[in-house]
Amino acid sequence: MLIKPSVDIPSSEITNHSAWLNRRQFLGASAVMMLANSSASGLDAGQPLKFRGAAGSAVAGAYTDEILTPFADVKRYNNFYEFGTGKGDPARYAGEMSIDPWSLRVEGEVAKPGVLHLEDIQAGFDLEERIYRLRCVEAWSMVVPWIGYPLANLLQRFQPNSRARYVQFQTLHDHRQMRGQRSFTSSIDWPYVEGLRIDEAMHPLTLLAVGVYGEVLPHQNGAPIRLVVPWKYGFKSIKSIVSIRLTGKRPKTTWESLAPQEYGFYANVNPGVDHPRWSQKTERRLPSSFFEPNRIPTQLFNGYGEQVAHLYQGMDLRRYY
Repeated sequence: MLIKPSVDIPSSEITNHSAWLNRRQFLGASAVMMLANSSASGLDAGQPLKFRGAAGSAVAGAYTDEILTPFADVKRYNNFYEFGTGKGDPARYAGEMSIDPWSLRVEGEVAKPGVLHLEDIQAGFDLEERIYRLRCVEAWSMVVPWIGYPLANLLQRFQPNSRARYVQFQTLHDHRQMRGQRSFTSSIDWPYVEGLRIDEAMHPLTLLAVGVYGEVLPHQNGAPIRLVVPWKYGFKSIKSIVSIRLTGKRPKTTWESLAPQEYGFYANVNPGVDHPRWSQKTERRLPSSFFEPNRIPTQLFNGYGEQVAHLYQGMDLRRYY
């Protein structure tokens, strides 16, 4: 299925991030990208992440015509409970986590189970830029220029079999590096687990991100690899993934286990289904403030209904929330 960007505009025209001003020069600097010395040490957040595409250049797509959220807000305002429950905690404490070495295991209902190491994760696939809306279940939102590759590209390498109906993801579990996991007040049964149906996972919009704003992912944004599912609430886009398991049984996800009446398995953005404690009809687009909340209407499937609504044809979206 070919997904056509809704608006074909260069990121340099819609962002105020200063490093992005040299984007065109950056894109043309190299025909083929190799991450220097990545096999030995990986890349740290803040380093430029060059692209390689089928024709030797970046593949850029604007899947929304909205203004990008400033990079400073993307880095500072996060939910990543492994580092604390405050929005600023991930930026404050995620530097305590090391991503070198890092491995991603793919197993379960696949013909060729195996492991990808850091260099494979960051440089083993053709990278694309995807400008997506990100809608949190807490009713705030961003517009983010991710860099990554379709999840389908990775899964196909391991050859899912006919019994693979769901995909389960797991975040790193290491209380020494993730202070939120050793908190006595945490009610989460670590590690953090998320899941998708196989058709959702193989959809062309579903992205594995390794960068943002032309740089390697900051730790607080899910380094070295995170999921981005733009038509679902943000908690589905699991960060710092270490395991992907294909299975015939629907996985029990973390927030679904904690509060099933509030957080369903599907978690599709839907202004017609309120959270039990707040409305989902509108969202607060960052940057915002108390005096300028920047409140906008929420769109069904976060505005990606034309591409994904067929996945849920005949389903009661109030029951399967």
